[in-house]
Amino acid sequence: MAALIRVINGPNLNLLGQRPGQHYGQLSLSELESQLQSQALTLGIQLLCQQSNHEGQLLDWLHESLRDGTAGLILNAGAYTHTSIALADALEVIAYPVIEVHLSNIHARESFRHHSRLTPHVWGQISGFGPLSYSLALQALAQKLQLIPG
Repeated sequence: MAALIRVINGPNLNLLGQRPGQHYGQLSLSELESQLQSQALTLGIQLLCQQSNHEGQLLDWLHESLRDGTAGLILNAGAYTHTSIALADALEVIAYPVIEVHLSNIHARESFRHHSRLTPHVWGQISGFGPLSYSLALQALAQKLQLIPG
């Protein structure tokens, strides 16, 4: 059975392709997910992509992942990255590797985006590479989980 990796996207990521291209690129969320699914297929990974604008739904998915065999997580919590103590608390109990992902370089933008409440509770952070950030995260998880040679 293929390893299950979740991709959870937070608020406003459903608007990819409509948001400012200099920060978020031109791809829609469905196009980005399609690219990731193709990459996952070649790696032999089962990929579950989810998006919600609601913090409680993101928490429910994180809690669900503790019981469903999730082996790794790519998380772009959007603006909740900078504000959500609840998401940080949920990440504290997750034992599998989590990579925090951002399309834009959050450290080169407005100062309120420089601090992530999530980073202390994740394996790593990838930001600033547009859609490639997700692809790099998937590759890193595949290596961490020894699904591909390191």
